[in-house]
Amino acid sequence: LNGNGFDIHPFVENKKMFLGGVFIDCGYGFKAHSDGDVLLHSLTDALLGAAGAGDIGEFFPDTDMAYEGIDSKILLEQIVQFITNIGFEIVNIDITIVAQKPKITPYKEQIKDTIQKIVQIKPNFINIKATTAEKLGFIGREEGVAVISNATLKYYDWTKK
Repeated sequence: LNGNGFDIHPFVENKKMFLGGVFIDCGYGFKAHSDGDVLLHSLTDALLGAAGAGDIGEFFPDTDMAYEGIDSKILLEQIVQFITNIGFEIVNIDITIVAQKPKITPYKEQIKDTIQKIVQIKPNFINIKATTAEKLGFIGREEGVAVISNATLKYYDWTKK
């Protein structure tokens, strides 16, 4: 089963940036109710989509103060536990980061390692790509970042063992 996720956040001054669970030292962060980790939000939605289980906002609404400023790794961990509990195994993850800034390449391996620790699949089944918006639009004007994620799940039917 395949699912996709998409998220986009504008930049805001005087907030730490976390992307893929990794601190990016750049002097700005993402405007959001949580820590704004656009990559982990997109991945969370891809996993939920593959499981046919709604979206991140249904599980963690931005109207709930319990999630204000929360580390998005915690949200992803809860969703990974949820999809495992309902019988799914994560097979593959493919992520595309669209950003004019900050530069992503220096952080790709660290992001991959962080995701791998949470989702517990082999690193060769996690792919992270980065591209720019060729200076077009909101992203091209260096106002924010968008991420597209795809996840493949396999249903494990324990009753047929």
